[in-house]
Amino acid sequence: MKTKHWDRIGNGGLTFTELGFGTAPLGNLYRAVSDDDAQATLNAAWDSGVRYYDTAPLYGLGLSETRLNQFLRGKKRDEYVLSTKAGRLLKACPPDQRTGIGKFFDTPTRREVYDYSYDGVMRSFEASFERLGIDRVDILFVHDVDIFTHGSKEASDARIDEFMRSGYYAMLALRDQGVIKAFGGGINEWQVAQTLAERGDFDLFLLAGRYTLLEQEALQSFLPLCEKRGIGIVLGGPYNSGILATGPKPGAFYNYSEAPKDILDRVARIETVCKRHGVALIEAALRFPALHPAVVSLIPGGQRPQEVESNRKILDAKIPPELWRDLKAEGLMRDDAPTN
Repeated sequence: MKTKHWDRIGNGGLTFTELGFGTAPLGNLYRAVSDDDAQATLNAAWDSGVRYYDTAPLYGLGLSETRLNQFLRGKKRDEYVLSTKAGRLLKACPPDQRTGIGKFFDTPTRREVYDYSYDGVMRSFEASFERLGIDRVDILFVHDVDIFTHGSKEASDARIDEFMRSGYYAMLALRDQGVIKAFGGGINEWQVAQTLAERGDFDLFLLAGRYTLLEQEALQSFLPLCEKRGIGIVLGGPYNSGILATGPKPGAFYNYSEAPKDILDRVARIETVCKRHGVALIEAALRFPALHPAVVSLIPGGQRPQEVESNRKILDAKIPPELWRDLKAEGLMRDDAPTN
């Protein structure tokens, strides 16, 4: 598998595999996964060449991190890159008060408490460190200071202010002391990521679903800013919650909900162009974001070994340059989108 070495501040940097693995599904997101199946999926990712793994306390309320503990035990620490997140503390609670009921299944009985303070970041990092059971974490992301999570721009701005006044300095200290190699934000909106980038010295952003074959608005200002400052992008959600994998079928998902008609129609037009060039929609969707120079890794995730193996095969598909040209000519892709 191809790799990309990234070193923004001259501290040796990190080497990312083109395909990473996002472990939210192994936190029993949307359905329960047995421990054996989770380990089989992680082993399939490793066997396919994946050496970048992303997790977070939220994913299964600690379950994703503890499953990574078992998987990574015995592996040489310099052979992989690991990221986790901060911004939530997990508190024991009665079962009916558990976070994520109906979203996460068969998880520890915990509730999330948002805390973007210096102390909150340090406590979250220490707890993740223990759940993961490893010698070091490479990247720490501030998690979900966005509108999607907090419900309004005003609430998002308040969380950003809280973090920048306090928790930001915890991450800065961890990086300056060499405890982590890099820090950044795990964000659902490029506009919020840009706000953070303009206010602080961030290394990387994990951007979920906001630079895809379907959406390229981040090219307006955020991605050029990242290029200028050497900020790397880990691209999550390359299939926009599923529609770029399944195609515009009835009930196809876009942004965690059923896709509206305008999105179904646009994806149908994109798929028509792909078919004309003998390319599956899912192949174009996974390859496209990797072509941007700021993108260091793609993390589509997966709950089964077959899904992981399939992503590797999809990424290896050959895409003719004429496909990108025709998508641009038909107004289905921004003219300034990098395609080589």
